[in-house]
Amino acid sequence: MKRTFQWLTLFIAFLLTLYTLPFSLEKPTKETIIFFPLDRTAAFSKATTTLQAQSENPHRSYSLLWKVSSSLNETAYLRQDISLLFADGRLVGTLSKWEENSQTLLQEEDTKQKDSHFFQSISFHYGELHRGQTITSAQKMSGDYLYVVASSYEPFTSFRRGKTASEKEWQRVLTKTTTDFLQYNAQTMLDNLAIPLENYYHFYLPELLVYNEQPFPGISQAKTQKIIGNIWEGLYKNYFLGVKQKDGMVVSPIGSTIPLLLISKDYSHLLVLTKMKNGETVQLMQQISP
Repeated sequence: MKRTFQWLTLFIAFLLTLYTLPFSLEKPTKETIIFFPLDRTAAFSKATTTLQAQSENPHRSYSLLWKVSSSLNETAYLRQDISLLFADGRLVGTLSKWEENSQTLLQEEDTKQKDSHFFQSISFHYGELHRGQTITSAQKMSGDYLYVVASSYEPFTSFRRGKTASEKEWQRVLTKTTTDFLQYNAQTMLDNLAIPLENYYHFYLPELLVYNEQPFPGISQAKTQKIIGNIWEGLYKNYFLGVKQKDGMVVSPIGSTIPLLLISKDYSHLLVLTKMKNGETVQLMQQISP
């Protein structure tokens, strides 16, 4: 009887192992964007972000289609794309998708919107490659912007560059509203933190796109790309996945202002500033290695 009980115990333990082992081998699904030295041969043959708006009814509501896609020229150990969507200077949505042993990723989201807005989106396309014992990475950014006019006094329209007199005026108004909002918040953050702006190159996150193909002032394209990779690694871990506030709570970044990037002119460090939905200023700091 004792021996039968022992065998029964071992058999139950074996069954439990069969059921639990597959789950214990699963890999984590977060914090996968890590900057490694850029690969010499891997490159993105496609990397796009597009915004399209379509009216649904005459009551100023509409559908905003947000699409992010990319393709690497070879299969990567890990592929991931993340994207941020801003409206009038505030974060309103995020997208993220990752796959192992993949080349191509596609993401689409159809969001319901209302009222007139200036939308901006920026995406980071990432690949981690393993070549024997060497780990490298591939990266590229893409983005889009869209002005949407949804007013009871105007026909519904969306455009990237105004053509008619009415569209040009809406573009001016929506751009000015966003710019004034961001500049006011930037000045309050800089004043509160006593940051001397003249010591930094500064721009908002969507403006980082221009450095896909050109270097930061006074440094090489290779070092520029390394800094960009580190920026996105930091943004992913400390902004995209959640922001740690002064009280220690990690909260969603939705509703925060477009991150303001400040890169010290001596390239020793960089700062990322954003104001959360509750009004709290968050500062992220990152040292820049030689």
